[in-house]
Amino acid sequence: MKKFLFSLLAFLLLFAALGQIPAHYYAAAEGKKNDELKEALYAIISEGYVQRTYNDLWTDFVTTDTRFDGFVWDIYSNCNFTFGVDQDRGGNAPDECYFYNREHSVPNSWFGVQSQSPMYSDLFHLYPTDKYVNAERANFPYGETNNPTKTYINGSKKGPGAPAFGYTSTVFEPTDEFKGDLARTYFYMATRYLNINLAQKDGGIVMFTYSNATCGLSDYSNDLLLKWHREDPVSDKETARNNAIYSIQHNRNPFIDYPELVEHIWGNLKGLAWSSLAVSDAPAEPSIIITRQDEGIRIEGVAPNTEVDIYSIMGQKVKSTTENHDNISLYNLQRGVYIVKVGDCVVKIVW
Repeated sequence: MKKFLFSLLAFLLLFAALGQIPAHYYAAAEGKKNDELKEALYAIISEGYVQRTYNDLWTDFVTTDTRFDGFVWDIYSNCNFTFGVDQDRGGNAPDECYFYNREHSVPNSWFGVQSQSPMYSDLFHLYPTDKYVNAERANFPYGETNNPTKTYINGSKKGPGAPAFGYTSTVFEPTDEFKGDLARTYFYMATRYLNINLAQKDGGIVMFTYSNATCGLSDYSNDLLLKWHREDPVSDKETARNNAIYSIQHNRNPFIDYPELVEHIWGNLKGLAWSSLAVSDAPAEPSIIITRQDEGIRIEGVAPNTEVDIYSIMGQKVKSTTENHDNISLYNLQRGVYIVKVGDCVVKIVW
């Protein structure tokens, strides 16, 4: 019991000490869109990057992946692994819950060169996972399966890909709790390594593209990861991990800090400039004025029947209307941050 309380207290103190987004960290991305936005983020998260060795990860995981009960936070199993004690040292793992090891969520074989740096040891896509399930996942791409051939203790599964996404060979489907985490990991990788071919071998070509010396996402990956990103919002666990990795690698995952960036590069807000500012400060077309009201918003400077779309911060369209621009009700929406899109004008509002 004392060990549990100590571990919990240590984690909470660490969480508090790690802080939030550094001031002006994303300043160079303000007002950018499309490729310029992605390239600005690439420059931001590459500058000052501190590369870890593969062996460093064992101790780094203690900072980045400790559950509230002190055990290893394994995204592939519900096993109670103890740091160090249950670390993989080459022993046999005939089933789940024997050892944990280091999982490349983007398999290192996809890089084309085993142990290619710096992505080989980039903490943002490396997770401590059950050794047995890790081996079962192998180099299969992520996906969804309707007819799993194998299901694991925490609900992760493996089987033929669901036809809806257009890829029916073997995929590995993580549990719903971590689908958004892994989607934002892949968005990070496609940005941090936009000059690296991550599609060279195995399932890499299913998830990534590479043309004109630029890494991108395949249509399959784009559709799948957007779905996961929208359905599984950023959690406290992700935010804490992002802050912890920043303290080690000195870079961040922008798609955890500002989830709407995903929509600006790959989703519903492509072609629109991004801003971290709230509605009162956000740039807009001079002819359009958006004003918050008690139960909604007022839009001036648009023609009658102009469509107004409102999205959640995760990119899901929650309202669309062409009527009553003087008073667009937000009454039925939960309190939070939303994105309002009117033609080429896009602003954030806090409701």
